Amino acid sequence: MKQDQRAPFVAALERARQAAYPPGEYVGQESFVLASEIRELAGRARIGSGVSVLDACCGVAGPGRLITAEFGCQYLGVDYSASGLEIARELAGNLPCRFDQARIPPLPDDPVEVVLLLETMLAFADKRTLLGEVARALQPGGRFAFTVEEGGPLTPAERDRMPDADTAWPIELAELTDLLADVGLTITWQSECTKSHAETAAALLYAYRADAVRIANHVGARGFHELVAAHELWADWLSSGRMRKFAIVAEKL
Repeated sequence: MKQDQRAPFVAALERARQAAYPPGEYVGQESFVLASEIRELAGRARIGSGVSVLDACCGVAGPGRLITAEFGCQYLGVDYSASGLEIARELAGNLPCRFDQARIPPLPDDPVEVVLLLETMLAFADKRTLLGEVARALQPGGRFAFTVEEGGPLTPAERDRMPDADTAWPIELAELTDLLADVGLTITWQSECTKSHAETAAALLYAYRADAVRIANHVGARGFHELVAAHELWADWLSSGRMRKFAIVAEKL
């Protein structure tokens, strides 16, 4: 079972996710990022009342729902997963969130003030094309707020161990900075979040193992095995320094 079939995974993992995150830090995200980190990134990107925000690869939009409720932005979430968007719409309730289904890239044509990309930069092998689309989608002075997995390419052995390795393309920070500059984006703020994400990965791994039977009943034995294998790798990579995590804002000057 693929994780783009969101409903079984959301149902299976919700209890473990609520147990794994520190109090107040879980808001429906499908990643290692904390609610406090989402708020800081939104603030650094100057998201506020009436600011137009495009949340690329929004998934079930836990972070998007948070910033819409707390910052009052004009929010559009875009994702290719129909099941993810169905869940996002249901959970958004009366929040003024809009959602569109589309493959990224490209991004929608209407310029926005902020493009948000949380915990999915890793999935794009061709980051130059992605970043070019982000720059095109931003108004002058617009901000690109994102998280990134920083490190060298996966080795053949690492790819053999990583489920869905075709969606795992880390990048060195210096290369990312150059790519951003090439498309007209300048980093204005960055913060390393490796330690907190290593702790979250380890806590999620523990919680998933503790709820193994119920999770496997929802997603199958293979789905559970791949979930655990991926979290084992990320917990190791983030704690050992093999990978680092950063939250970054880059501006279209």
